[in-house]
Amino acid sequence: MLNIGVFVCWCGSNIAATVDIDQVVAAAKIQPGVVFATDYQYMCSEAGQKIMRNAVLEHKLDGVVICACSPRMHEATFRKNAEKSGLNPFMVEIANIREHVSWIHKDKAVGTVKAIALVNAAIAKVSLNAPLISGESSVTKRALVIGGGIAGLQTALDIAEAGFEVDVVEKLPTIGGNMAKIDKTFPTLDCAACILTPKMVDAASHENIELITYSEVESVKGFVGSFKATIRKKARYVDEVACTGCGVCMAKCPSKKSLNEFNCGLNNRPSVYIPFAQAIPNVAVIDPQSCIKLTRDKCGLCQTVCEAKAIDFTQKDELIEREYGAIVVATGFQPIKVDKFDELGYSQNKDVITSLELERLMNAAGPTGGKLQKVSDGSHPHDIVFIQCVGSRDCTARGKNYCSKICCMYTTKHAMLIRDKYPDINVTVFYIDIRTAGKNYDEFYRRAAEDYGVTYIKGQVGKVYEEDGFLVVQGSDLISNEQIKIKADMVVLAAAIEADPSAKKVASMLTASIDTNNFLTEAHAKLRPVESPTAGIFLSGVCQGPKDIPETVAQAGAAASKVIGLLVKNKLVTNPCVAIADEMLCSGCSNCFNICPYGAIGYEEKLVNDHGIRETRRLAVVNPALCQGCGACSVACPSGAMDLLGFTNKQIMAEVDAICKK
Repeated sequence: MLNIGVFVCWCGSNIAATVDIDQVVAAAKIQPGVVFATDYQYMCSEAGQKIMRNAVLEHKLDGVVICACSPRMHEATFRKNAEKSGLNPFMVEIANIREHVSWIHKDKAVGTVKAIALVNAAIAKVSLNAPLISGESSVTKRALVIGGGIAGLQTALDIAEAGFEVDVVEKLPTIGGNMAKIDKTFPTLDCAACILTPKMVDAASHENIELITYSEVESVKGFVGSFKATIRKKARYVDEVACTGCGVCMAKCPSKKSLNEFNCGLNNRPSVYIPFAQAIPNVAVIDPQSCIKLTRDKCGLCQTVCEAKAIDFTQKDELIEREYGAIVVATGFQPIKVDKFDELGYSQNKDVITSLELERLMNAAGPTGGKLQKVSDGSHPHDIVFIQCVGSRDCTARGKNYCSKICCMYTTKHAMLIRDKYPDINVTVFYIDIRTAGKNYDEFYRRAAEDYGVTYIKGQVGKVYEEDGFLVVQGSDLISNEQIKIKADMVVLAAAIEADPSAKKVASMLTASIDTNNFLTEAHAKLRPVESPTAGIFLSGVCQGPKDIPETVAQAGAAASKVIGLLVKNKLVTNPCVAIADEMLCSGCSNCFNICPYGAIGYEEKLVNDHGIRETRRLAVVNPALCQGCGACSVACPSGAMDLLGFTNKQIMAEVDAICKK
């Protein structure tokens, strides 16, 4: 039997306030195999770790149970500490009595009983543990960035500058993302294109960066340091090398009825198009849904007029397979659809628009050449009302319960730009709260109200409707405690932002976690904010949660630094908790092979001796270099032949028995 030591942490008052530490220590001391048990206020501190090291040496401990916080926090800390004292690190078990007990139970008696049960389970498991030895795996010196917006581009540039090759996969025909649609940025009111375009050019010209546009990652296999990705490069029906971006095909295309996605559907575009003037690559793409040649096998005029002979209607989708050491998710965001807010009139009136649509109307490259005018008839507006938090901080099914973070500031920006360029336009903003958490943000907001004459009304809008040729905004003024009605020519809705729809698919593909709002979940909100819980997967930008451009760029740099720290290594220490197959039980059914996400299981014909009968059987064989210890094969095996080192069926059942034991 092993000599087991139990160390109970108070975690200050985090645990000690709702768990009777003395009772837990006393209960641990009487468990079979426990030769030493103690407690300390902070076991993770240097003093606490020293207590553990001294106890291992003094009591010749073979196994250690740490009763503290989640293993996500300090499992690595205590395993390294065990190594310092000569103990195999995999002879350490963590009983989580903080998150699983003290943080969820207010009744100290109830919490103490549960804590004792979890400690007993950890003791039962460690008594069956065996020393494990970690192996090594190589690192592919190349990174994949999914998403070509400002977050993806900044991440790629930082990684590339460190000397590593990077592939940027963007689902749209050009890089740039949502920032390419923006006219000015807050709080400096500088040109968004002037900031973004140099980044786009730098990425396109960098020797270590390959831009794979109009493409999507179709599948990812493997593990940290050795991912294998399949990328579907969609047919552009235009030769990227031959195309000069002259625009003749666009001018001659007779099909010009498709809504222009880049301008938020405010105007039409031809079937063959370049999304915007600074697009990279500056190569046309043909929309297969509206092209007359591709849908009805007629026309083909663009092919006739193209002097570069770049139009190719025979193009097919191409599958690209690459290997990567690390993957960065930078899938960005989209504004929520506001047509479900019927009371605000978006679906009923063309002059009720979203903030992003206003952004395009005010942009010199937009559908009106930068002239602000009513969408319905092109006339000049004199009264504009902004409505904040449309879909943000909304606990109903149609909205989002979180704050979208950027809306207060971009509405302030719009209000200032309108008042500056069109002093005759009255601007009114309905708001719940003004949130200005950023450098110079509050000063920016005060300038709008004090220097630009923007009227702010604290209150919510209940209804927007048309009357006598005007829009009427009916809402409440909470300061004066009055119901008010304001006539307007245009109403602008500050729509909430949400994770791009592709994020959920990407997260599933990468076995990365997402929250209830489809934002990717970080490994730890404070200590590992740019890492996914899945090793080798990193997060950049709004895919992780709402943020503005400075915060996005900062996080992109942080993600890049983590990737660089991984790629500089030639070898990684592998997890020894890998699957093993019992030859006597394996039936060769292939269930484990089919379910393994890492391709770690193969089959061999082996000669086995089953109860004196020698026969050749098809048996599962696990490659420990590929296995990541997920346990899926163990669950799927109908004969119970697959087991997981460190988490064997026997160990798990011992934990269950210990918890159920009265």
